[in-house]
Amino acid sequence: MALYVHKYGGTSVGTAERIKHVAEKVKKARDQGDDIVVVVSAMSGETNRMTALAKEMQSSPSLREMDVLLSTGEQVTISLLCMALEGLGCPARSYTGGQVKILTDSSHSKARILNIDSDKINKELEMGKVVVVAGFQGVDEHGCITTLGRGGSDTTAVALAAALKADECQIYTDVDGVYTTDPRVEPNAKRLSRITFEEMLEMASLGSKILQIRSVEFAGKYNVPLRVLSTFEEGEGTLITYEEAGMESVLISGIAFNRDEAKLTIAGVPDEPGVATQILGPIAGANIEIDMIIQNIAGDDKTDFTFTVHRNDYEKASSILQNTCDELGAREVVGDDKIVKVSLVGVGMRSHAGIANTMFEALGKEGINIRMISTSEIKISVVVDEKYLELAVRTLHDVFELNEEKSD
Repeated sequence: MALYVHKYGGTSVGTAERIKHVAEKVKKARDQGDDIVVVVSAMSGETNRMTALAKEMQSSPSLREMDVLLSTGEQVTISLLCMALEGLGCPARSYTGGQVKILTDSSHSKARILNIDSDKINKELEMGKVVVVAGFQGVDEHGCITTLGRGGSDTTAVALAAALKADECQIYTDVDGVYTTDPRVEPNAKRLSRITFEEMLEMASLGSKILQIRSVEFAGKYNVPLRVLSTFEEGEGTLITYEEAGMESVLISGIAFNRDEAKLTIAGVPDEPGVATQILGPIAGANIEIDMIIQNIAGDDKTDFTFTVHRNDYEKASSILQNTCDELGAREVVGDDKIVKVSLVGVGMRSHAGIANTMFEALGKEGINIRMISTSEIKISVVVDEKYLELAVRTLHDVFELNEEKSD
């Protein structure tokens, strides 16, 4: 007998009919003789609805009270799913994060899990029940309800799988696995049968929205096998696991991209120690995340300093940088919020040379100018003009032969 943790997101449980469909999937899995723990999100749209209600009460509600409010969305789903399961003759029991004792720190709206008491769940499983747990939430040492932040239900599922020593954590969503790139941009994208934690972490951080970054980190840390599956279609999905023999033979596993990029340059900055801190310190102080950074040294003891931020932060960062420009006596600030980042990801980069050159040559042949470059051991990212996004992705997908079927 195996133990599986299923996680179903808001789209999967968005209506009564879909909750019933999930119940049928869960019952089918249990009827095969496996123990099943289910983690669910709030029904799609509920979090936005409750947030809007809160804003009608107060323009800036306290994070503690927002956690109390938003946690009710998952409570609705766990009760409805248990009703659906019982209606199919499948014994089930629902629990909130606090009831299971998912202990977190006290950082409301972005809490981190510290410990999970698995005794209650194990007792219910021993009695032959499906256990349905509210995702996205926990309780701190003071008994206050906390939430885990965006995508927190994925983290709940992985953490439960680790605590219960589950055989696999299965993330059910509206796609049937992890693809070589977004099929909406490249119709020839193929589903990967498996990918490493490291690659998935890069893909998630670079714009892939399939899994929440923290859940992948958690899974890698505690060696929890993750599988991405479709709620609505049968299939094997994509297994996310540790690197295995032969995985480096695949040069590139996928192409990620991020449309939410903007870049800023402060030109003619004095080339002296500490200038980077003077430039980036005020940006970081405004809680603006910085991604790629390039510094070009000129011949007149001046330097040009370029970095990227999220597009939503572009205007704010530009204003801050203009003040810094005046303080430093720099020449000018220029920016561009019509750029995108395209990235190759693959553990095969560790043992194969020439991938960057192949990438740059392919983009050059298509007349795509590279604005910035960033690399790591298993990733190469380039910034290009927004208008070239689809062409760049399709070109690289073809050059690195990702159209071909990926086997186990």
